[in-house]
Amino acid sequence: MPAPINQFKQQLLAGTRTVGLWMGFCDPYVAELVGKSGFDWVVIDGEHTPNDIPLLTRQLQVLDPLSTSAIVRLPVGDVNLIKQVLDGGAQTLLIPMVNTAEQAKQLVAAMRYAPEGIRGMGGALARSTNFGRDADYVATANDQMCLLVQIETRQGLENLDEILAVDGVDGLFVGPADLSAEMGFPGRPDAPEMQALISETLGRIRDGGKAAGIIDFSEDAVARHYASGAQYVAVGADITFLSRGLRDLATRWKDQVSTFD
Repeated sequence: MPAPINQFKQQLLAGTRTVGLWMGFCDPYVAELVGKSGFDWVVIDGEHTPNDIPLLTRQLQVLDPLSTSAIVRLPVGDVNLIKQVLDGGAQTLLIPMVNTAEQAKQLVAAMRYAPEGIRGMGGALARSTNFGRDADYVATANDQMCLLVQIETRQGLENLDEILAVDGVDGLFVGPADLSAEMGFPGRPDAPEMQALISETLGRIRDGGKAAGIIDFSEDAVARHYASGAQYVAVGADITFLSRGLRDLATRWKDQVSTFD
């Protein structure tokens, strides 16, 4: 059997606009719930949550049979981490803090078997190869790899054109929180100056021939990002959704309980 078709990558190539959700609960049960909720894709976050390789793999296992595509964000673009998570079944990676074309080229190589890259050969032990049973996996896997790199620093912006030119980078993802802090607006990605910069950057990515992505929560912001050139947008996060919902529920009833007879 060949490597599975990467549906998210096919959507990027087709120019399809998609909607995703950020996942941070580090739990397969929650991943199944989110995966059955109708989003085109989810990001399993390994940068700002306590996800490790076994937890990432278990979430990939429950998402595999669903129509929602899985994107794994690693904490850093480390070759060994990339090798492990790809062997665990990931096909699309989101890598934070990519600031140069050279970094991007190294990530492309880490996701591909030789002669195109440097991904280690360990298919007999890997979930990605159906534990060695899919003989055609190695010959077909490279074409199904999808790399998204995050632009979230001043240096990344300065090198944007060079990063856009790297073959094997499928999409660029604007990181609004880190980028706003870097540009002097910590905690204020909604500042007018940042809104203008983000819109400009999304347009540059689109015009450079790559798929542009971002995360934002308000309806106005999401609409603006798509209009500016974004193709894939995360419109929420599971932890944020639950946290705000529970806080609002508690506040509502605490405010009312004293009024009851």
